[in-house]
Amino acid sequence: MTLLVVHLALVAAYAGFQWTVRVLVYPQFARVPPAAFPAYERGHQRLVTRVVGPLFAGQGITTLLLLAVRPEGVPLLPVLAGAACLAAVLGVTAFLAVPLHRRLDA
Repeated sequence: MTLLVVHLALVAAYAGFQWTVRVLVYPQFARVPPAAFPAYERGHQRLVTRVVGPLFAGQGITTLLLLAVRPEGVPLLPVLAGAACLAAVLGVTAFLAVPLHRRLDA
């Protein structure tokens, strides 16, 4: 059950991170002068990666462990749904968000 708690804590931390970025960080982008924005964006990417990388890695590891170990009392369907959601988030991040942020720093 500890594995499930760790997994859910990582999922909750990522959700909190996303809300913080959407509500606090992205609105501040408009306040950065255009000439300073590329450097600001590169710094944003570097700092965000330090937070989101470990959260993604932790969720990936705990998801794989939940699928492999199948702790007692943890039904398979919610774990599969969570794995699908994580795959979708990773896909959106890799194929949409990261390329868009790279265009912003140009």
